[in-house]
Amino acid sequence: MNTPTYTIYTDGACRHNADPLLAQGGWGAVLINPKGLRRQIAGPLDEDTRHTNVRAEMTAVIKALEQLKAPSTVQLYSDSKLVVDGCSLWMHGWKANNWIKKDKKVPENLDLWKLLDELLQIHQVSFVWVKGHNGHPENERADQLAQAGVQGKRIKQDSKPTLSA
Repeated sequence: MNTPTYTIYTDGACRHNADPLLAQGGWGAVLINPKGLRRQIAGPLDEDTRHTNVRAEMTAVIKALEQLKAPSTVQLYSDSKLVVDGCSLWMHGWKANNWIKKDKKVPENLDLWKLLDELLQIHQVSFVWVKGHNGHPENERADQLAQAGVQGKRIKQDSKPTLSA
């Protein structure tokens, strides 16, 4: 049985990242199916969690994968080296070692790593790092959506493919 194939671009943002009292995080994602149909989603980080740029980046991936209603094949682009490497290279070893890293410490944001692990058991995801703020249209759109999330906006918008000249 063929699984649906998606291309996803994610981004997270956090205003006042270093200040636990003022930090405001948001996430955004663009999902594209093979027919070119696009879903754009965004939102703020939950109020009951720490707001950091890393948590925002991870939440963007989680929220995007949660949109998929059936096991899917995904090419996921993120400008977060930590998320790409964490999911592609490190998480399997952490999990095999009872969620302990080589330095004998628990990974930061373990709650989100475990959620990602659950989603990666469902979907076949290839992670690709893309340089942020480098003019890639879909990555730039994910960044705009994340900034909207920082402002407290919640977005879920579907659109048909557009023809470019």
